[in-house]
Amino acid sequence: MSTLPLPLSFFRLSGTSTRDLPFPSSLERSSVSFPLIPFRRLELFRSTSGMTISRSFSFVFCSLKAKATAELVQDTESGIPAVGRSGGGRTTEVEHSRTFLEARSEQELLYGIRKEVEAKRLPPNIAAGMKELYQNYRNAVFQSGDPSAAETVMSNMAVAFDRILLDVEDPFVFEPYHKALREPFDYHMFVQNYIRPLIDFRNSYIGNLSFFYEIEEKLKQGHNVVLISNHQTEADPAIIALLLEKTNPRISENMIYVAGDRVITDPLCKPFSMGRNLICVYSKRHMYDVPEHVEMKRRANTRSLKEMALLLRDGSKIVWIAPSGGRDRPDPFTEEWYPDSFDSSSVDNMRRLIGRSGAAGHIYPLALLCYDIMPPPPKVEKEIGEKRIMSFHGAGLSVAPKICPSEIAVARKMSEEAKDTYAQALYKSVTEQYNVLKCAIHGKQGFAASSIGISLSQPWN
Repeated sequence: MSTLPLPLSFFRLSGTSTRDLPFPSSLERSSVSFPLIPFRRLELFRSTSGMTISRSFSFVFCSLKAKATAELVQDTESGIPAVGRSGGGRTTEVEHSRTFLEARSEQELLYGIRKEVEAKRLPPNIAAGMKELYQNYRNAVFQSGDPSAAETVMSNMAVAFDRILLDVEDPFVFEPYHKALREPFDYHMFVQNYIRPLIDFRNSYIGNLSFFYEIEEKLKQGHNVVLISNHQTEADPAIIALLLEKTNPRISENMIYVAGDRVITDPLCKPFSMGRNLICVYSKRHMYDVPEHVEMKRRANTRSLKEMALLLRDGSKIVWIAPSGGRDRPDPFTEEWYPDSFDSSSVDNMRRLIGRSGAAGHIYPLALLCYDIMPPPPKVEKEIGEKRIMSFHGAGLSVAPKICPSEIAVARKMSEEAKDTYAQALYKSVTEQYNVLKCAIHGKQGFAASSIGISLSQPWN
């Protein structure tokens, strides 16, 4: 299957149907020789430049962390009043430069970065990151061999640069819970169209599609579902949504991701997050980076946990969480990738939350393999602004039968040993599914990698 880009129908009107450092001279001369092509300006952006546009926030995601979330549950149980769930941030979009949307060629698009630096609307460090992002994205999309790759890169990067510049000029404020921003600018489709050309669907697979149908049915019945998963890249939410968009749109568009704090401060990440439903938490790995901010972060996490409790109380919610505490990373000696171990406290926090929600709740183990598309840095970095290396590659997603806590421990209040055993059972299932996906994609076994409990399919074919 060829990965043809969708039309860039990013703007939707309510009530309508779906959607002073000199810059380096190498800016105009890329290290990779792809021909410069004309870029057809997007009339839909020009025609809406004068309208008032509302904004929201969000970010890509990380994970719910052990110690912090354990404290959050304790705070929730102590009866601290919950905060409201009204959306936050600005309600109007400021007038900003249209440099990138009006670019007619790759050269004009890249020159626009220099122009914005000279106009002091764009800090040099962010400008350098944008240039690097463009080159890496272009190289990855061209790996697909798609005849329309050049046009896809131009159109997607023009919109990405425009959104990055807008957020620099008018920074968005993130709140504990964010509902995906779909109109008048459709951030969800913006990210889907951006990540889509990076996925080699011919070498991608879904494991146990029938269980995704089962999950959708439970959501329709008002049940809550929690997906306990490994976490590989910043693009995980978009990859999950793209692999499920044809068969399970309810899951694809309504999933709530438990997200770390890193990307809400990274200018290159924020626009790619505004189309997701997110519960925002401060990562345990970075909780003590700035000692004087620890208490503030804990209070923010408390508010986030209360938001999740309120959401689950309504029922029909599906939540994705990676209890490993961050993205998977390869073994430093073997360089083999595998799911990072789960923290039993994080798993137990989710068990307790859905158990107290008042609605029926289910926990499923989910495996994700997609690190080739946008691998994280080899080590956890303290500073904001990691390099985004990208490639065109196959991806895999699999879910296994739900695992009930009662099957692990009969007692209502699980012992520490029972908590560990439950987390290990979920991790074992995720690892088994991951290994099947790995054989199918990296081992080139395809459908033959299917096992008795894991059936692979390609529903987009």
